[in-house]
Amino acid sequence: MDLFPLFNSLRITAIATSAAFVVGIFAAYAILRLPRFVKGLCDTILTIPLVLPPTVVGYFILVWLSPRSVIGTKLYEWFSMTITMRWYAAVVAVAIIAFPFVYRTARGAFESFDQNLLDAGRTLGLSEKYIFFRILLPNCKHGIIAGTVIAFARGLGEYGATSMVAGYIPGKTATVSTSVAFFWQINRDDMAFYWVMINLAVSVVFMVLINVFNKPKVRG
Repeated sequence: MDLFPLFNSLRITAIATSAAFVVGIFAAYAILRLPRFVKGLCDTILTIPLVLPPTVVGYFILVWLSPRSVIGTKLYEWFSMTITMRWYAAVVAVAIIAFPFVYRTARGAFESFDQNLLDAGRTLGLSEKYIFFRILLPNCKHGIIAGTVIAFARGLGEYGATSMVAGYIPGKTATVSTSVAFFWQINRDDMAFYWVMINLAVSVVFMVLINVFNKPKVRG
């Protein structure tokens, strides 16, 4: 049995979630101390993929990165590189869709942390780098990890944007979700059901992980 769609889904989602994790955490921290109006404006812009249909996200990616776009044309002229209809186009799509989950969870975790402790650290002369990595992140890690797991699970099941920017090419761009749709369309119900069950099994694993990381801490 060809397991490439599962491997490709895990590869795409791992890279995309890693990018969303890094950018999301730093964006959440950077926006944390902004004025209320600016913070609200940034929230609206950064979390809009949560409410946009995935096909709309895919459309915007095609507009920006297709061979006919300005960026796509330059990439081909300079590097003979085409983004769309490649597996890494799906990385871009999944990263955009997964980002708001990491960002919102990280921001919520940061805001729930006692800000007076951070101010006390600044009063003692601690650098922002030290405060961020040694105080804030360790104390907010459970919420951030839970958000990252949710982002990974959401990215793993992504279909709309992925199918638009990467399509379904066996052995190259096929993912679990696009495989389900492809085999259903050609009346291979057995194969569609096979990939549905794989997707379901992986989803159950991630739901268990979400529950583990969301378990409230018992205080002695």
